[in-house]
Amino acid sequence: MKVTSEKIENCQVSLNIEAEDSELEKSLDEAYHRLVGKISIPGFRKGKAPRAIMEQRIGKGALLEEALKRLVPQLYDEAIESQEIEPIAEPQIEVTKSEPLIFKAIVPVKPTVELGDYHSIRLEPEPVEIGDKEVKSIIDRLREQKALLVPVDRAVQLGDVVTINIEASVDGKQFLNHKDQVYEVDSDSSFPVPGFAQQLQGTEKDADMTFSIEVPADYNIKELCGQECLFKVRVTEIKEKQLPALDDEFARSCDFDDLTSLKDRLVSDLRAEAERRSQMELRRKALEAVLDISQVEYPPILEEREIGSILEDEVRHLGYQKVEDYIQRSGKTAEELREQLRPIARKRVANALILDKMAGEEKIEIGSSEVDNKVKEIAGNTGDENQEKMQKFLALPQVRESVEDSLRVDKTVDRLVQIVRGNPEKTEEQSVVNNQHKADS
Repeated sequence: MKVTSEKIENCQVSLNIEAEDSELEKSLDEAYHRLVGKISIPGFRKGKAPRAIMEQRIGKGALLEEALKRLVPQLYDEAIESQEIEPIAEPQIEVTKSEPLIFKAIVPVKPTVELGDYHSIRLEPEPVEIGDKEVKSIIDRLREQKALLVPVDRAVQLGDVVTINIEASVDGKQFLNHKDQVYEVDSDSSFPVPGFAQQLQGTEKDADMTFSIEVPADYNIKELCGQECLFKVRVTEIKEKQLPALDDEFARSCDFDDLTSLKDRLVSDLRAEAERRSQMELRRKALEAVLDISQVEYPPILEEREIGSILEDEVRHLGYQKVEDYIQRSGKTAEELREQLRPIARKRVANALILDKMAGEEKIEIGSSEVDNKVKEIAGNTGDENQEKMQKFLALPQVRESVEDSLRVDKTVDRLVQIVRGNPEKTEEQSVVNNQHKADS
């Protein structure tokens, strides 16, 4: 076997492999012996037909194909060992010539990461301010939830809750036919189509009305996009929302002593949520800042795998059984969807590689007790009827390893945030954890 290798872009090695004539002949003979016992040839007992006769029967190409199934992987394994190459995934193999056998293998190898000077990055979380507007917005929603619905003898207004009979069709084909449908006349509603609520304004009780609405081109029901929908509607009941007074009695209905304590709690909750969002945004900005000053190179297979993972997550999230079902529903080709997800996948792969490199630089370690605590937390969030099954699942070595990886990522990002905020020294807690890891080892 003759082998030449060349490093190419994106952490790949190109191997050109040429088999010796004797290696190919030996593989052909082995293929003959594997096949001859499976093929019935007139005039010969099974397994006794000479190779030349069998080749006439099945064709030289079929025998060669069978030989290459074993020979190509065998020579590839020998080539990467002789060249001291450590693949991280299966190669792309292209047979350029059959006789003599010459093939090319593109081998993905370990990514390379050169971190920029992330210790010089300085960032701070956005200041958190909670105003009266935010508090009022939540109080308004609470009042809406506790509103009384009172029948009124007037035309429909925005904000009312009505009972309607509704028929809807496109090109004479009916797609809605509901009796006694309870409907909130909300100008922001897109049900059944955008603009429907506005059409109900001014309608009197028990009056029949007919109107058409052109559905926007970006509507989420693809079959209706850009179509003219004909509606026939009768309003059979109109109710007005009567909001409770904003006083201590209202606060008590929300399980608070008085209005002041309700507002204080809302401010506290809003502040906590705003601070959480601010911290999440700081983590995102810190990672982007490191990515901007670092050099990351990786084989394309990592990006393709990440795209596949994103697709599968989306399929599960939307309740589809198969990726193919999701693709068909999307109205795009598989390739179009993959290209749409590529920028997301590219950033995810780069961030993961950067964090892995940084974990090594910062000596981030996870003790087994940390994994135990996280496993208990996950199991504790499972319903009692599924807890035993979940505990068995979480005890699997590969699952514990995944939990450990997740904890390492979180701790590495925490460390990065500490650095960008100008606190480069490790905290006492981090030192304790690393000592615990050593003790566990």
